[in-house]
Amino acid sequence: MPVSAPAPAFEGLFVESIERTELSACSTASSFLQSDFWGSFKGKFGWQALAFRVTWNVRASNNDETNDPCETSLLVLCRSLIKGRFSLAYIPWGPELPDHFPDDDAKRGSALHEIARGLKDVLPASTVFIRFDPPWYSEGRETPPPRIPTPLIRATADIQAPDTVIVDLRPPMEEILAAMKSKWRYNARLAVKKGVTLRRASVTEDSEINEFYNLLTETARRDGIAIHGKEYYQTLLHSKAFGIDTRLYFAEHEGKALASIVTLFRNQKATYLYGASSGEKRNLMAMYALQVKAMEDAKAENCSSYDLFGIPPNDDPAHPMAGLYRFKTGFGGAILHRPGSLDYPCRSLLYRLFRTAETLRKNIRSLKKNRVVRKLQFSEQLPYRQQNTQYFAGLVRQLTELSNKSKRRRGDNAP
Repeated sequence: MPVSAPAPAFEGLFVESIERTELSACSTASSFLQSDFWGSFKGKFGWQALAFRVTWNVRASNNDETNDPCETSLLVLCRSLIKGRFSLAYIPWGPELPDHFPDDDAKRGSALHEIARGLKDVLPASTVFIRFDPPWYSEGRETPPPRIPTPLIRATADIQAPDTVIVDLRPPMEEILAAMKSKWRYNARLAVKKGVTLRRASVTEDSEINEFYNLLTETARRDGIAIHGKEYYQTLLHSKAFGIDTRLYFAEHEGKALASIVTLFRNQKATYLYGASSGEKRNLMAMYALQVKAMEDAKAENCSSYDLFGIPPNDDPAHPMAGLYRFKTGFGGAILHRPGSLDYPCRSLLYRLFRTAETLRKNIRSLKKNRVVRKLQFSEQLPYRQQNTQYFAGLVRQLTELSNKSKRRRGDNAP
């Protein structure tokens, strides 16, 4: 049964109501992270996917004189904390605003706050906080991200990388290549010239997925990143419903896999999700050739863009992932900056506890990452997205430990 509209106290200027709906309502979402596919997929790995229908005040949002209803979908992913007694709610790259919403950061901030207040009324009472990764962005190498005026709190750590590079695939391939740095074109051609073969793998073959996971495990061990279990990638690569096309590519030399990437095609958008590489023959520049191959295939499938999915915010040589910035921006494309993760606390005391645990975890991860990255010669090939895998699992463990210590100090059994 759909959840009823928010209580009368919820009277938003932009948002009229938020109601529970079927997951299929998210099929038209712009981002795959807000889609029914993503909700169904994450539901298999510890998250509860909830779909909502947001009804907007059309006059307030676009100064239109019509009274026709305007609705968008909203995917919310919920995860248990402390043995299921509490939970968090996460909205990846949402909310998606209706067409013709004013290009005004202040109004976006107000709308975001209204969505948060409305969700608090319809989410489980156990929800500690709601975390948003707003999809709004600014464009340009030196352009700052949008400044969203909102009472929401800037999270101590981002879940989705706020910054990325998107290559426009609409021009002819010759123009796309010409927009890349000359060294990048040279490296991609060098790989092929030196005998590196590029192919799309059959994801129905367990041996192919095993090969990818072996490379990924080697990459994680070498570069100090966390990864999911093999079943996670296997399930993702087997996903063919919901209009999704997930692809696995290999670059090989003399019969040995040197590099592999996973891409996702949906709604004429291609996204580079994961990458892995061997420590051998790195001078053959296999990863450069793989990215170009994926772009060529995406263009052949009528994709209009290729998202390299995550870079550091700027070309700071002191950043532990500075090489990644250089690697991905070398393929040309537009550099986008999003606001980053924003939190809406629902239970203030528990939220502060979680925030403390998250800060500690972030600092520990940063120290480890800095030590590892300093040892790497080819850090540009690290997929930024892989840094955030298994993120909440570690935070939940730390939050539980902090909670238990607090109970022992008080000598009671309070949650």
